[in-house]
Amino acid sequence: MQTTRYLDDLIFSRQFRFDRLKITGMDNEAVARMFSPEILREEVCLFANEVGDGDAYFHRLHDRLLEAMQNKRPLPIVRFADGEYAFYRYTLGCNGLYKQAESIDAIQKAMPLHVETLQYLAECGILAPLIFPGNSQTPAERSFFRKEKRDSTAAAFLDFLRDSSILLTADNYIPFYVIYAYLSSPEFAAAANGKKICVLNSEFSRENCRNWFANQNSAPELCFVDIPREYVATRWPDIRASILDKIPDGTDLCIVGAGVGALLLCVEIARRLSVPALDAGHVLNMMNDRVDKSNGARLYTLRKTS
Repeated sequence: MQTTRYLDDLIFSRQFRFDRLKITGMDNEAVARMFSPEILREEVCLFANEVGDGDAYFHRLHDRLLEAMQNKRPLPIVRFADGEYAFYRYTLGCNGLYKQAESIDAIQKAMPLHVETLQYLAECGILAPLIFPGNSQTPAERSFFRKEKRDSTAAAFLDFLRDSSILLTADNYIPFYVIYAYLSSPEFAAAANGKKICVLNSEFSRENCRNWFANQNSAPELCFVDIPREYVATRWPDIRASILDKIPDGTDLCIVGAGVGALLLCVEIARRLSVPALDAGHVLNMMNDRVDKSNGARLYTLRKTS
């Protein structure tokens, strides 16, 4: 008997729905002009039915981050998109802008740790997978005349979660782009002001990062920890101590850029230090004034100027 897709179960049970992610102040039309209007289809994404709109998600994230910083609670927040979806399908399609896995064998050996870490993330943190109708399609029916290729990678990732005893809920899920919108917002800049923030990435410009916050009238105490550019997702047990030991005592928040390895970094940091650890991805490139490393701007990162 064929198992129903987990995504379909979530929608048919009325726990989740697809809806347009509208967040006050964001200018996605500017991004569409840079690339293609087709990119705007990603504005429609998975919503928990109890969450009314994008602004509600934004404020949920803001409130949870503030609470975790104030009360020294572990709060890992991790995004998942094409690279992660390929990794959890055991394919080397995960090697996009950066090298994430040396081989299929390396992915297989790393997978038990990833599953265990995902289980903790679902219990104590927030998953932010990119799920929209375009990457959640049902498999195409075969035809004598043609074969239509469809993208079902997000739905396959949700099936992987279910098969790993990880359930998506209104409490442990937010849409992928809410993180980008929040990190590029005045609310985040205000929350960061005066806080001790550790940036973990393979490349950073201290001056540009400080200027990025200063331009928003925010003055956090920034420190920086260098991590390997490649294979964090498969070599984490070997490099764990050398990275975690460099995070200063008293850190209030960690901002991470580590590709597929961000899951392992964020969860380990949050558990060990009892702080929020946020997978920032593209926003770190913005902080470093290196948007070119992401091949251009991303949705929900540009704000309206008037």
